[in-house]
This record gives sequence, C-alpha cells and structure tokens, in this order.
Amino acid sequence: MKVGLFIPCYIDAIYPEAGIATLELLERFGVEIVYPLNQTCCGQPMANEGDQQHSAAAEQLFVNNFREFDYIVGPAGSCVKHVKYHLDAIPQDPDVLHVRERTYELVEFLHDILKVEAFPWAYFRYKVGLHNSCSSIRGLGIARSSEIMGTPFNKSAKLLQMVEGLELVPMDRPDECCGFGGTFCVTDEAVSASMGIDKVHDYLRHDAEFVVSPDMSCLMHQQGIARKAGIHLKFLHIAQVLNGGPF
Repeated sequence: MKVGLFIPCYIDAIYPEAGIATLELLERFGVEIVYPLNQTCCGQPMANEGDQQHSAAAEQLFVNNFREFDYIVGPAGSCVKHVKYHLDAIPQDPDVLHVRERTYELVEFLHDILKVEAFPWAYFRYKVGLHNSCSSIRGLGIARSSEIMGTPFNKSAKLLQMVEGLELVPMDRPDECCGFGGTFCVTDEAVSASMGIDKVHDYLRHDAEFVVSPDMSCLMHQQGIARKAGIHLKFLHIAQVLNGGPF
C-alpha cells in the first residue's frame, strides 16, 4: 500500500519528534510512506469556529495533496476526525470522498488496517497514564466511552500493552475531557485550566511517570498545566513509545 503521511501543523512546528516517530514506525511495518511537502493545515481551526469561507481553501489543498494515496495516516485524532467527518466546506467530488474515506488516525490504522500484533523493538519500563482524546473516543471510536453501554475496548491500550516493560496505570476518569478543546482553551480559559489540572491530578493519584496519548494537542495543554503547577510529569505521543523513540 502507498500511504500519505499527514503531519498536522502544530506537530510539525512544535513536536516534530512525534511526526518522526510516526514515519519510522510505519516504515518498520513495510509501509511505503510519502510525505507531501505542500501540506498545510487541514482547515479544522477555522471550521470549528464556523468559518467555512476560510477553511475551504485549506480543505481543498489537503485533498489535492492526498487524493492519490491508498491511505492517509495522521498522528492526531482531532485533525483526522475533521477530515473524515467535517471536510464539507468544499464540493463533495470523488477525490474529496476518497480522501475522507481513506484517512485514518495512527492507532486505528495500526489496529484495524495493519492489525499489528507486536512491537519487538520497543521497551519502555515506566508507569503510564493513557489519555485518549474526546475526538479519538467519541469521534473515531478508538475506545468505548464510559457513557455507552457495551463491551469495553481500547485500541490505544491494546497497542501499549504489547510494549515490553510498560505498565498502564488505571485512571479514576479515563475518558474525561482534559479541557483543551482547540479554541475552547482560549475562549474559556478558566474552565479549561481547571479541567486540565483535574486530569493531571488523576495521573498523580495513580503514580504515573509518563502520560501517553494519540493526540499531541491534548498533551500540549496538559503539559502546560503541569509545568505551571510545578508538577514533573512527562508527556509523549503514543508513536514515540511504540517506535522506541525519538524521545
């Protein structure tokens, strides 16, 4: 298969190590990866604010960059959710529909498409608190949310449990929002910060040494909260753990 690597703009600018880990991890499984150099923002920030006019150009550029690939894979649940379910500021031609259908978040691609069963190169001897973002859980379905009846499942946890030495610690409220929410953390700063410190304290109560997530945007928010409070937690994207670095 030929896969287009979608690296969201904030990962490219602030957390390039998460993007590098995603690339290296997929290559370990023999996937042919291409990184379109002209990619920019997928249009999510504008669309979330109802600004379809300005999201349209970003969405069209995204489609132009990725329409030729069998799959598009990105290490960010919220951005992937936008592409799959909200890329509607532009006409829904066959290229757009193809891109929407074939775009996957990294965890669901590893779990559902590649059906990975082992990460023999990975070793991580730490206690880990797992954060699946709201977009990943309730948008993409990588885990069952607590308000839904049914058989529990957690694709992120299943992958992490394959890493030698890693101990997943239980959380009191594992799928509670951390307060990031994109522009919500700007427009409702006090509420967002309060939600964030609640999340950080949940990790501390269970002696987590690292917080790991498929969504670096949530980790960015939680990391900022922890640093401001003088709390020495470490935060990593799940790709870095599964790939064995870079850290």
